[in-house]
Amino acid sequence: MPCRVALRSEGAPNCTAEEGCLLCCLAAEWVIITLMLIELGHFALILAFGIAIVQMIVPMVGAHRGNAGWMAMAEPAATAQFLLTAFAFAVLTWGFVTSDFSLQLVYLNSHTDKPMIYKITGVWGNHEGSMLLWMVILTLFGACAAWFGDGLPARLRARVLAVQASIAVAFFAFVLFTSNPFLRLEVPPLNGRDLNPLLQDPGLAFHPPFLYLGYVGLSMSFSFAIAALIEGRVDAAWGRWVRPWTLAAWMFLTIGIALGSWWAYYELGWGGFWFWDPVENASFMPWLISAALLHSAIVVEKREALKSWTILLAILAFGFSLLGAFIVRSGVLTSVHAFANDPARGMLILIILAVFLGGALTLFAFRAHAMESKGVFSTVSRESGLILNNILLSVSCFVVFIGTIWPLVSELLFDRTVSVGPPFFDAAFTPFMVALAIALPLGSILAWKRGSLARAAKSVVGWLVVAIAMAGLAYAIQSGNSALGPIGVALGVWVVGGALADLWMRSGRGSIPQRLRRITRLPRADWGKATAHIGMGVTIFGIAAMMAWEQEDIRIAQIGDSWDVGQFEFRLDSVNQFEGPNYLTTMADISVWQGARQIGDLHPEKRFYPVANMPTTEAAIINGVLRDIYVVVGDPQEGGGWAVRVYLKPFANWIWGGAMLMALGGCFSLSDRRLRIGAASAKKTPKAVPAE
Repeated sequence: MPCRVALRSEGAPNCTAEEGCLLCCLAAEWVIITLMLIELGHFALILAFGIAIVQMIVPMVGAHRGNAGWMAMAEPAATAQFLLTAFAFAVLTWGFVTSDFSLQLVYLNSHTDKPMIYKITGVWGNHEGSMLLWMVILTLFGACAAWFGDGLPARLRARVLAVQASIAVAFFAFVLFTSNPFLRLEVPPLNGRDLNPLLQDPGLAFHPPFLYLGYVGLSMSFSFAIAALIEGRVDAAWGRWVRPWTLAAWMFLTIGIALGSWWAYYELGWGGFWFWDPVENASFMPWLISAALLHSAIVVEKREALKSWTILLAILAFGFSLLGAFIVRSGVLTSVHAFANDPARGMLILIILAVFLGGALTLFAFRAHAMESKGVFSTVSRESGLILNNILLSVSCFVVFIGTIWPLVSELLFDRTVSVGPPFFDAAFTPFMVALAIALPLGSILAWKRGSLARAAKSVVGWLVVAIAMAGLAYAIQSGNSALGPIGVALGVWVVGGALADLWMRSGRGSIPQRLRRITRLPRADWGKATAHIGMGVTIFGIAAMMAWEQEDIRIAQIGDSWDVGQFEFRLDSVNQFEGPNYLTTMADISVWQGARQIGDLHPEKRFYPVANMPTTEAAIINGVLRDIYVVVGDPQEGGGWAVRVYLKPFANWIWGGAMLMALGGCFSLSDRRLRIGAASAKKTPKAVPAE
């Protein structure tokens, strides 16, 4: 039987003619399907765009008219929108995995020699792919609201999903018309141009997705706020519904920021964890505002107070998320973390920001009068403590905003090029965080509605003594005169102690075993709050300790040279050249000794990626609970020898350990039945009994 397809059947030499032809046909069909996958992914994205338009209009009109059928179509539309977008993203990922260089995006950001994990992370290591990931997460949150929003009133649910769809419409249009990830090359090249070497790191495999989950998660808080403004009603139930979404976004932002800080610490070779870089600030600002929103929503739920303020925070939180997307992608502010710069498309994101933020604030101005507070509380109360928390977090956020955006404002308005660096942020931001750390334990212990400051202070006076004692000890043993270390130790112990004292107060009265048993039975939300506050205290301690007591040594070392840094001795044993999967590396062998005992071998690298024509620095680190030993090798020197930098970083890992504790606290709270997505469980109607 002759073969009717272009492929030859000789690939199966032991087959009969019929079997060869069948295999040939199957292979041809597979090739055709593979070639069509990209087009199918593109079509799925267009179809999701059309569904988003329908979801934006029909449920909103249905909610206005009271049409149950029109409102009900929002749920399947949200699900279909997510599935289609996820399929498009999976197709793009397949293109990267198979090195399909007919795709322009794959050609620009991949290479056949690149390890598989970096082929996958290359999907979002660029502008187009990262925006598609943004869309997947945006539609996922909308679908979750449809799946888990059974407890919401029908009209509120329809409006929330319609507002969420309107955001999706804007970004679908942005992706399809300006950032299409499925563009083909007329003549596919044999190989790609590789991914930015700085992004070829395991930390970057997880940092952007978690950060986007936080960024985009705040869109749900925004949708709930706009839906509430349209209805003209914000009550305790609304506060309970919006909290889980805000909590989830804040939790993901915490993880994303921590992963990014950790990546910068070991990858950039500077030994720092935070540089007040514009892109870093872009993620930090929504984190601060979402933390304020999370605490403000508690007041709405408990006392139906701060309604207007909470709505405003929800709008601003998402606004800062969009501002972050603009800063990262526009390139108008110089950043070592910006990998997808495109000023033209960045301005389109700014237009989206202006439309949604401007429209939301206009609606807020018209409807704010309807958000009357009903709750009454004393000046000394937990509500007042939460208000102070909101003020400090919001002001600190706007301090970061001014410092971040001022170089751009100065250049546009005054034609002056200025740089706002760490000295400004350290001086302007730190006092608000110190005040927050001081007020946090007392505020969390105060009673609702009417509290006693004396009673709250009595509960934590022991921890105050411990904090002062630890600060004195730190001051006595430190080698310099800096007050940063002792103050950081005191604040960290104070915040951790306050959280533990709050848990102990909730255990009631009785013997110690009885109180411990009651503590274990406390709601998960209480454990979540305590864990998050403990995490903040640990992070404060880690930051202050590392910055105050780190040691640095920079020198030119010859092979065989030994030198001391702190209590450790370092010896440069050798420097060798090696070839990696897609890079060339110069690797040093440095042994570390403590007295007569060798505690480790470090292998810092200086890599060069030929395809990207770019070098990177790979630090070698011995991690420890009390300190990190951090070593970087530099370029060879003209007179012989190698540039070597050694850092001793005390308590460095406490910074990210504290951040993970904060995120874990969010997980605990989110798992509490009272804080799950949806309304609280319905109250059981008591059974009627005959009168006696």
